[in-house]
Amino acid sequence: MGTKIRDSPVVYICSPYSGDIRRNTEMARRYSRLAVDRGRVPITPHLWLPGFISEESERELALGIGLRLLDLCDEVWACGDTISEGMRREIAHAVNTGIPVKYVKEEDLNVCD
Repeated sequence: MGTKIRDSPVVYICSPYSGDIRRNTEMARRYSRLAVDRGRVPITPHLWLPGFISEESERELALGIGLRLLDLCDEVWACGDTISEGMRREIAHAVNTGIPVKYVKEEDLNVCD
């Protein structure tokens, strides 16, 4: 099992955070789990960055850290039915650096492979 995970693609989970933070955090968890279920290793910065970085006063720092992590990923999953401004920046960065972007809708969470 360890070898399989070690060789798995790393995917950046790009989904809304601000606004309805409670719901958006839950959805980010669900998209991350979907990635695991599909054999990926998810990187979901907005699940842990708010623990030590302020969304209100350090948003640019958080986005910068996220973009640096995105550079380490094999693909980006743009998740949800709404693309936020932060997500637009992450998607543009992925496109500009040649990292594939896959769009994952909420309905995909309920589809069994």
